[in-house]
Amino acid sequence: MSATATATTAPKLSDKQHRILQYLRANVDERTYFKSRLIAEELGLSAKEVGANMRALLDGEVGLTVEKWGYSSGTTWKVTR
Repeated sequence: MSATATATTAPKLSDKQHRILQYLRANVDERTYFKSRLIAEELGLSAKEVGANMRALLDGEVGLTVEKWGYSSGTTWKVTR
C-alpha cells in the first residue's frame, strides 16, 4: 500500500505544493506520519487539496521520501528524509 517518490528529476511545484513541502520539511524530525486533514488544518487547505497536491511530491525528487501509507480516518503519509 505504498507509493514512493524515487524520480530522478526535480518536479515543477505549484504554490500549494511548495507550502506542503515546506511544512513536511519543517516537521519531519518531530513526526514521521502525517494525516492529510492535519496538514490541511495547518495550511488552510482542504484534505482533498492536500491529497491531490501530494502526488507531485510522490512523483518527484524533493529531498524527502513520501509514501502513501493508509486510509483509515483519512489518508496518512509516511515521510522520511
